[in-house]
Amino acid sequence: MASLELYTKGASVWIPDPDAVWVSALLLQDFSPAEKHLLLQVSNGKEVLYPVGSSSELPPLGNPDILEGENDLTALSFLHEPAVLHNLRIRFLDYNSIYTYCGIVLVAINPYDQLPIYGEEVIDAYSGQDIDDMEPHIFSVAEEAYRTMTREEKNQSIIISGESGSGKTVSAKFTMRYFAVVGGAAQQTSVEEKVLASNPIMESIGNAKTTRNDNSSRFGKYIEISFGRKGDIIGAHMRTYLLEKSRVVFQASAERNYHIFYQLCASRELPEMRSFKLDAPERFRYTSQGGHIQIPGADDLSDLERTRNAFSILGVQSDQQIELFRILAALLHLGNVNIQASGRSSDRSYIDTNDRSLAIFSKLLGVEGPQMAHWMCHRRLAVRGEMLVKPMSGQEAVDARDAVAKHIYGQLFAWTVQRLNSALRTQRGPSKTLIGVLDIYGFETFDRNSFEQFCINYANEKLQQQFNRHVFHLEQEEYIREALAWSRIEFNDNQQCISLIEAQLGLFDLLDEECRMPRGSDESWVQKLYDQHLTNNPHPYFQKPRMSNSAFIILHFADIVQYECSGFLDKNRDTVFEELINILKASQSEVVAELFQQQESKASVANGSIRSGRKTTREHKLTVGFQFRQSLQMLMDTLNSTTPHYVRCIKPNDLKEPFMFDPRRTVQQLRACGVLETVRISAAGYPSRWTYEEFFSRYSLLIRGPCSSREAEIWCRQALPELIPDPDQYCFGKTKVFLRAGQVALLERLRAERLRVAAGVIQSRVRGWLERLRYTRIRWAAVTIQRVCRGALARRLALMLRYTRAALVIQKTYRMAVVRQLFLSIRRAATTIQAFTRGTLARRGYRLLLAERAAVLLQANVRRWLARRAYRRVRAAVIFMQCCVRRRAARRELLKLKTEARSVERYRELNKGMEVKLMQLQMKADQEARESVALRKTLHAEREAAAAELEALRGVIQKLESEKQEKPQIGPVITEKEVEERRKSMEKAAQEILQLTQAFKALQKEKDMYYQQREELSARLLEQEKAEEEGVHQAVSQASAALKAELDEERRKYQGLLREFTRLEQRYDNLREMSLLTERTKGHRRTDSTQSLSLEPFSPTLTPLSLSPLPSAFPSPEEVRRASVTSPSFERRASVWSCDIPLDQLMEKLDVAKDPAVKMSGEDLVHAYDAVRVSNKILEKQLLNQRSQQEEELEALRRQLSKAISASSAAAGQTDLLELLQARDQECGRLRKELRELKEVKNSTSLRRLLTQVLPSAFNPDTVTSCPSQPKTARATGLLECRKRDETKLIKNLITDLRGDSALSLPSGLPARILFLCVRHADCSGERSQARSLCSAAVTAMKAALKKHSSEVNMTALWLKNACLLHDLLTQHSPKQTLDSGELVPLTTDVSDLIRALNDLSIQAYQQLISITEKCLQNIITPALLESETIQGLSGSAKKLVTSRKRAGLDSRKVGGDTPSMASMLRELEALHSAMSHQDLHLTHMEQAFHQLTYHISTTALNKLFLRKDMCCWSRGLQIRFNVSLLEEWLRSRGLQTGVAVATLEPLIQAVQLLQAEKTTNRDAQALVETCTALSSQQIVKILTLYTPQSDLEERVTLNFIRTVQDLLKDRSDGHPPQLLMDVRRVFPVTFPYVPPPILHTEQLVIPDSLKISFLHRT
Repeated sequence: MASLELYTKGASVWIPDPDAVWVSALLLQDFSPAEKHLLLQVSNGKEVLYPVGSSSELPPLGNPDILEGENDLTALSFLHEPAVLHNLRIRFLDYNSIYTYCGIVLVAINPYDQLPIYGEEVIDAYSGQDIDDMEPHIFSVAEEAYRTMTREEKNQSIIISGESGSGKTVSAKFTMRYFAVVGGAAQQTSVEEKVLASNPIMESIGNAKTTRNDNSSRFGKYIEISFGRKGDIIGAHMRTYLLEKSRVVFQASAERNYHIFYQLCASRELPEMRSFKLDAPERFRYTSQGGHIQIPGADDLSDLERTRNAFSILGVQSDQQIELFRILAALLHLGNVNIQASGRSSDRSYIDTNDRSLAIFSKLLGVEGPQMAHWMCHRRLAVRGEMLVKPMSGQEAVDARDAVAKHIYGQLFAWTVQRLNSALRTQRGPSKTLIGVLDIYGFETFDRNSFEQFCINYANEKLQQQFNRHVFHLEQEEYIREALAWSRIEFNDNQQCISLIEAQLGLFDLLDEECRMPRGSDESWVQKLYDQHLTNNPHPYFQKPRMSNSAFIILHFADIVQYECSGFLDKNRDTVFEELINILKASQSEVVAELFQQQESKASVANGSIRSGRKTTREHKLTVGFQFRQSLQMLMDTLNSTTPHYVRCIKPNDLKEPFMFDPRRTVQQLRACGVLETVRISAAGYPSRWTYEEFFSRYSLLIRGPCSSREAEIWCRQALPELIPDPDQYCFGKTKVFLRAGQVALLERLRAERLRVAAGVIQSRVRGWLERLRYTRIRWAAVTIQRVCRGALARRLALMLRYTRAALVIQKTYRMAVVRQLFLSIRRAATTIQAFTRGTLARRGYRLLLAERAAVLLQANVRRWLARRAYRRVRAAVIFMQCCVRRRAARRELLKLKTEARSVERYRELNKGMEVKLMQLQMKADQEARESVALRKTLHAEREAAAAELEALRGVIQKLESEKQEKPQIGPVITEKEVEERRKSMEKAAQEILQLTQAFKALQKEKDMYYQQREELSARLLEQEKAEEEGVHQAVSQASAALKAELDEERRKYQGLLREFTRLEQRYDNLREMSLLTERTKGHRRTDSTQSLSLEPFSPTLTPLSLSPLPSAFPSPEEVRRASVTSPSFERRASVWSCDIPLDQLMEKLDVAKDPAVKMSGEDLVHAYDAVRVSNKILEKQLLNQRSQQEEELEALRRQLSKAISASSAAAGQTDLLELLQARDQECGRLRKELRELKEVKNSTSLRRLLTQVLPSAFNPDTVTSCPSQPKTARATGLLECRKRDETKLIKNLITDLRGDSALSLPSGLPARILFLCVRHADCSGERSQARSLCSAAVTAMKAALKKHSSEVNMTALWLKNACLLHDLLTQHSPKQTLDSGELVPLTTDVSDLIRALNDLSIQAYQQLISITEKCLQNIITPALLESETIQGLSGSAKKLVTSRKRAGLDSRKVGGDTPSMASMLRELEALHSAMSHQDLHLTHMEQAFHQLTYHISTTALNKLFLRKDMCCWSRGLQIRFNVSLLEEWLRSRGLQTGVAVATLEPLIQAVQLLQAEKTTNRDAQALVETCTALSSQQIVKILTLYTPQSDLEERVTLNFIRTVQDLLKDRSDGHPPQLLMDVRRVFPVTFPYVPPPILHTEQLVIPDSLKISFLHRT
């Protein structure tokens, strides 16, 4: 129990609860030993009193909040049951983590859901990693076992246990899958495939549905996977234990029989299954007793197909599979055999001779039906030397029938396991090491427990004993390694319970003795148990039930179990009558006879005994219990000889609901599987273990005085006694400080108190400083206010004096202004009166003079106006008539146009001549505009004249009226008649003017309507044209994008095949070297350096289409395992040849001759060598056929495109605009459809270039064929001549013997330029064969040079440059490229296949360059990018509260050596960049290379980040972001930031930004979702889940925040894959753009003498 000092107010404790088992509560007051109760507040807010009798009865303390969700239970400060249960619940429900460490045990909780955490990318992430750095996973246990096996060369075992439905079978399956991938990825053999194929077979014949599990294993199995010296799987062996044969004949309610029976019934309609006469499972007794026929989500038909495929992989022929299914179908019919009772007391039984089920059973097994019917109902007895036949009752006959069925199924199960072991047996000698995977049943207790549960629980007792002793042994080793003075730890040893079962006169011994008795029964056996273990020698672990005399109770380590003795003897005997076995031995079926002939040859029966009337020996009656004890003892001996690894599977609930946690069921299983025992053993010792540096970094503040981290151990030894007075609570080791349970919490309390006191001191100082600062500011403010107030008063007095003086001045000035204003107004009034009087007199005289002159002018103007009015009236009438006529004609024309516009034909005609009509409408509108302007001007002039005249007349009238009033006698008198006529004429003129105005407005309205119609038509036409153009552009862009994506995918697949082909060639070279070594052992002979050219025939167009069935030769062991696992894997395809055709006939058929140079001693090596040569020949033929088909398809497509485009161009001149657009749209659609069929085209050609090549005006197919045959007659100069006999020397000096230093000193691309000049000279001289042979030899030599320098970056970059340059030179001088150039002379030699071969060689060189750099970076990425502390001291101040303890039994990490840093990574990248820059490779090549490398770096680092909880913190995120910025800066400094290299780092950048961002409010959640666009939803939630505070200043991410982020992520529709980890194996396709090099001449080359090619002549 922890120290009493920790039971203070606010402390967290655990109290029992009937529903939740344990609930958390808070102490509301400090505890004192005198008190008898604790005042607690539970989680629901209720206060309770917890009784405490003594200090030992105190409730267990809770761990600090920062330890919630720890991935190792032994890292908890307080180790007890509630802490373990709470931590598992938090990880399972809140973090969705189903795996948790508990020391050396991996606790796996069944999620009842599919989780994306078992892909190949996860296997790559765990392969070769330290499990202490990674998140708990089943792969981590497998990796630990594999790595321990390879390094220490010791056998390993993985023990997977748990009750039914907890996920044992799935865990074992994933474990074997991990071994198959890691141990077989480099060799690509079929052994690992066979190991995985055994799973579906054993599941179908050994698994069944129970009430607790839909796929429960009803047997135990131990699979030994054998490994070779290189760590590759070479074989496997399986052992099975205690098959539940009783399930064949009986199933409880809601359960099923074995899956294979239902699979057969589901496939009864298949042709090969119809002869079995199967029916629905409901019609058979053996499959319908449970009532549950179907399993939700399962497909029996597809499961049977998978089972048959697995049989085929393991070498079981189809006829044998059918025989196997025939026997199983016969068992179903056997269960339907009707046995009827007869006789007076029903002591006899018989089977009807016409029983259909018996007839089908006999026919399927090939046995005699009457004999089976007779011996099922009779038995043979030996009485005093005579043989008697006794009839059996109906029940006895049914039991005999069921016994036969169980026996047949047991023999069939054993035969299947034997065949699996034969197929999995190693073929390459004895294995060096092995790993065993034990998938065995867990502890079982039901309402009624029988013999099967007794054996299962006995096996679990043995396994628990082995587990306890192993855990104790590991603890002891840890203490001895640290040189601790330790005392023995007491633990619950269950040896007494095991002795009760297996010792002399134990339960098994008495059971076997009772089975040997003639009249032995279950009742007599249980009575012997009572007498022996209750009366004579009472045993503490044996009890008798109170209410039963036919049962007994055993106190197991996990629970108290009551066993019913009914059926124990029969199940232990497992008896079947000899007469029935003899009938089966005489079966016409070979498989049935084989089953029971093997049984006869054995000394003992594997699955039971045969009972006959004759006396039998003792070994023929070995009981099931005895056999089980023997096999279990062998298993324990095997486990004790290996290093065990434990996986405990937990079933969280009985409802099989996903992520539902039942604490009562979980605690029951934790107690049963030994997890709590591990915790108890750890808690009994020193569970908390700290290195001296970690302890000093955390608790150095508790001791005052100067201290240095260099003397951490000395400081710890001096300071710890002051902190913990009791010396028994701690201990000092060599490298660690060991603390007992609860002491870390005590130290944390002292540390928190010290920090609280320090915080108080800091607060007092800060508050004093703040108060002093406040006083200073107040005093300064008071002085300032006084100064301002005094200044304001003085300024106010001065202002008052100024105002007084100003008032006097204003009064004086105002009085003067008033007097002056009065004077001026009087003077102004007098002047005005005088002026008006004089003006009146002058105007009166002037009016008299004007009256006389006006009368004369008025007469003249009136006469003139009358004449002009008559003329205008006549002209206006004429114009009005013209307007009316024209308006009528225009209306008719408008109606006609509207009628025509409504018809579709007219609309098409308008569209056809739209441009002409637009011009006509424009001209018509312009003419009407001019007419309207003229009319407007005329109307305006008339209006102005009329207005002027009216004004003149009004003026005259007014003057006349005034004169009339003054002088009535002056002027002529106008009569009323004239006035009336004038009025009428004026009204008429006004009416005419109004009519003209209305007509003008009508014409203007029609004009506007025409304008509007024209604009609408124009706008509609423009919109239609724009829509058509956008549609065509969008369709073409989509087609181009789709075509580009398809070409990229095809290019990626093609380049993947090239990598596969390179691997195949390497195997071939290894086999050839082996053959040469074998030959040299007989007689050493030195071969020429050019022998590789003669041994390997050139095949420039080889493309890997299939894989050789041969394994790779001698791969490197542990050093390259990580690189081999992460390399791209390819599917294993079927072999090209059939197994029935001999290899010699296949070689003769393919014209492959035996190589006389190859002389090998081993027949297997000869066969492998010939097989590789045959596969190469087949690959070459297939590739040639494929290339010819591609060229034919390309030419046909070009002709179709030419015809289509010529037809569309001819029809464009005859159709209108709409038809042309429609025709082009259809043509584009057809072209897009045809372009999708260009998947096999290796060189990407744009659509525009392809159309340009097939247009008649630019390219004529007739001229293309004629161009190569008409080369230019001008002889090319500036070349190099190479004689035929010097070709081998040229290739040798220029390529083969070129060494590193001399090669790097050469100008870039010099070998390619020299070779090209030699090829051109041979071509110009007419030596086409010499040109081709020289090119072929050059390509072959370059390939050999690449293989020779497969690990050198500089040499690989050199040959990449030469391959690309030679490819570009040959392409530049090809006939197709020289058509548009008048300076280049085309090659007459057909080198198209060599150009393709050079392109493939360039791709291989590029892939080799990337592979070299990735291998160098593989072990650097994680330490440099994630672990290196570039910012010194950042993580030193942010230590975690309690670091994860190393699991018991594992050595600490080795410290020492150079740790990779960012400088190391940048050095490797700089080496690649320097090599490529030195060879003047194109910028596109460098961008693609670094795009691939940065993607590899980013994905590798990000995957490690997802699996390492210690990396998910703020300080580490800052370190990683700084390291990534160094990488970005390096890329920018090299000019690579414009490509996509920097973009591939975005997911990693966003991940570290997520670690650094605030994670508290809803706004923070929204910002995270909007920022992290490159991460998937699962990745964001995973980082938030793994985020762990490394200091007290940080806060843990709350569950509410994580749920808020999940809700926001549901609305985001991203295209990210559902997997958590990114695909590290993704390879981006590389493209080499064609860059025409400058025209090459000999004068431009400077050939050094070191090349020794002076035999070349310049021309």
